[in-house]
Parts: sequence; C-alpha cells; structure tokens
Amino acid sequence: MSKRRILVTGGTGQVGTELLRCRWPSDIELIAPTRQELDLSDCDRIEQFIAEGHFSAVINSGAYTAVDRAESDILTAWKVNALAPAVLAAATKKTGTPIVHVSTDYVFDGSKKEPYIEDDPIAPLGVYGASKEAGEQGVRTGNDRHVIVRTAWVFSPHGTNFVKTMLRLAAERESIRVVDDQFGCPTAASDVALAIKTILIRVLEDSSACLGTYHYVNSGQATWYDLAEELLRRRATVGQSVPKLEAIKTNEYPTPARRPVNSRLSTDKLVRDFAVHPRDWREALIETLMACNTLRG
Repeated sequence: MSKRRILVTGGTGQVGTELLRCRWPSDIELIAPTRQELDLSDCDRIEQFIAEGHFSAVINSGAYTAVDRAESDILTAWKVNALAPAVLAAATKKTGTPIVHVSTDYVFDGSKKEPYIEDDPIAPLGVYGASKEAGEQGVRTGNDRHVIVRTAWVFSPHGTNFVKTMLRLAAERESIRVVDDQFGCPTAASDVALAIKTILIRVLEDSSACLGTYHYVNSGQATWYDLAEELLRRRATVGQSVPKLEAIKTNEYPTPARRPVNSRLSTDKLVRDFAVHPRDWREALIETLMACNTLRG
C-alpha cells in the first residue's frame, strides 16, 4: 500500500512536535524536514521541495514566533510568516494538494469584548500579527483547498512558552509579577495538533469537507495571572515550594510589541463543521505539567 506523504513545516516547534507525536493512519507518513533541508525564508527552495516531494497534503506549522524580536527583525518575520505561506499555497495549488496553515490570535487588535469569530475584522497591532495576517491572505488567494487554523496562548513541554517560563521562574525566584489584564484561552499544543489531524484527514478523505478559516483553542478563559496561579497551585498540591505571585497591569511590563487585550477565540464554527470539542485548559495544563515532571513530589 502506497503511503500518503504529509509535509510538516516547523517540525521542531510546539505544534509541529505534537503533530509528529500523533497517531496517524498507517498509510500516512509525515515528512518533517530540518531548517537546513527546507528554509522557509528561501522561496525557490520551497517551490522545488513541493514540486519534487509528491505530497498528499502540507501542514504549515512553521513560523517566526519571536513576537518582540519581530519588531526589529521585520524582513525575516515577513519572509517566514507572509511570503513562505504564499509560496507554499501557490506551489500546492500546482500539485493539487490541500494545505493546512497555522495562524494566530495576533491578527486581531483585542478591542472586541466578546470572543473573536473567524469573520471579525482583522487589525494586527505589530509586525508579528501583520506578517501572520499577510500569510493568511497568501494561503487564501494561493490555493482554494486550504484550511487556516488560528490558535492562541499555546503551551507544551517543548520549546519556549509561558508555562515553561513560569516553571523556571518558580524554581528561581521568591516572587513573580504577572500581567492580569490580558485575556485569552490557554491552549495545549497537543490539542491543536489533534484538531489539525482531524481536519486534514477529513479533507483528504471527503471531497465535500469544509474549507476556510477556523479557530481552535482550549475551552475556558484566563488572564496570564490566572494561568500562572493555576500552575503554582498545582505545584503546591504535591508539596513543591511556590513563589509569591503579584498581579500587574500591561503598562507595568512594557514590551517592544503590543499584545491584544482580548485574545479569546470562539471555536463554535470548528465544533459545528468538524465535531472537534475542545477540552478545558486546566485539564490540558495538568497533562503538560505531568509531562514536565512538575507534579511529582
């Protein structure tokens, strides 16, 4: 039986790592090239890689995610986040291949009071969000057979993320100051990967499957302070020492890039079209803390 080859960009990132850890059907083979093999800032290489790869689908989870550094490293951010997705979409269009593209809550400005739906107006606040929004447009216009999955506040045992940073600070400091006026939906990378897997298999096997833009986040909402508080509470239950937590305002923690005050995303459309039901972020957090060996006394 011939294998269906799925290209996964960003295979060492949080979502990419979890995609490779998923259980896929036996006739699917994931191909996750290294940065040396496929540099997303090299458009000619992307075109060649797709043309020669004989892929059944592409998952673009690769991105320039250093939000603050992007404010000064503008060219690289736009190459990876905007131009690369456009080239991937155009190349997959030529081969008749569907593409799933991972995007972000940063395409919104955060001024809405309710959770964002897919059709809400786009208004990125900085270079990262603007480059990701341009990447979405490149995918939409480059290949009709696309699914864009926006997610937010991603954490995992891998790479750099808020949960891992809090675990490190908890072991180093007696007190931690955390922003308490930004709201979002903390989301496990493993759950994003499972949602993408569900979507892609449906698209591959059902010609009438829905396409377009979707949101995936874990259910429930929190501030960064809430997330840190829950993390430390879980540590305390197994007898680990925890630092004092201090709630601060965004303006007390200035960063080069502005963050959306409201990053909550509605998943109603995804639930309706793909029957993907996100679990509560607290449940996902416990699983991640276990994987980080932090809930063992």
